[in-house]
Amino acid sequence: MTDPMAQPLRILVVDDDESVRGSLAYHLDRLGHQVIEASGAAWALELFERHRPHLVLSDIVMPDQDGYWLARQLRALEARLGGWTPIIFLSSLTEATNVADGIAAGGDDYLTKPVHPLVLEAKLYSMQRLGVMQQRLQALTLELQRANAELRQQASHDALTGLLNRRGFNHQLQEAMALCRSAGKPLTVMLCDVDHFKQYNDALGHQAGDDCLRTIGHMLRQLARRPLDAVARYGGEEFALVLPDTPRSGARTLANAISRVFASTALPHPDSPTAPHVTLSGGFALCEPGDERSADDLLREADEALYAAKARGRNCFIGA
Repeated sequence: MTDPMAQPLRILVVDDDESVRGSLAYHLDRLGHQVIEASGAAWALELFERHRPHLVLSDIVMPDQDGYWLARQLRALEARLGGWTPIIFLSSLTEATNVADGIAAGGDDYLTKPVHPLVLEAKLYSMQRLGVMQQRLQALTLELQRANAELRQQASHDALTGLLNRRGFNHQLQEAMALCRSAGKPLTVMLCDVDHFKQYNDALGHQAGDDCLRTIGHMLRQLARRPLDAVARYGGEEFALVLPDTPRSGARTLANAISRVFASTALPHPDSPTAPHVTLSGGFALCEPGDERSADDLLREADEALYAAKARGRNCFIGA
């Protein structure tokens, strides 16, 4: 495995004195590093954006813009592009105030001119070590972010179908209700139950039952596919839909579409007294603009409509 500390660096050297740049370039080249030279801060900023060096060695006192200005510009550029590049200031100034000003401007270290080659090599090694530590920290941060995203996904989604689970659905419903009330739009909540699903499992087994639930979830998601529509596995063989900007007529249209698609797809159900294929019973409730009912109220009304659909003989949808 390659030692990251032994990798050559691409170093931007910024100094208005050509002899200083030449001396630094000579020592850096002997150490195996690639050198990019700039005689002023403005030119250095352009070279930095073009080449994205691993480290910057910059004089402080230069004509026009000084090294502090360059450091501030580099940090602002990195804030947009990402990343971190060590900045080491070069100066014959040694007062403590100059060191403090350099750090405040975005610098990381300080070298007094003329630079001793051994001190320069030690500073480069130190900056390499910091860079490696930062890369490891960034990798760990990304890993933690991925883990947290996965945990959030697991907390709000059903593992079997990939749909929202009950918790995720309730959160989505609350947000959708607030959005629709703010926009003065209607909202429909729909609950669906797979008819005679216990008999399906008893006849074909639980693996087939799981496959059936996955297929039903996919079908419902294809039917309720607007960006703000949400479909959930609400529990067991029960599914729930939240349909923003959907009036009663739209809810009935979707209910009819669900029934037609399930009839045409005709997933076989060998032990259903309702039909030879898998069917759904459903109930829906509507929240009109100005309606102050809670999410629990809507869900309760949709659930009552669902039970009415079952009492009517199943394989149908009833609106509250």
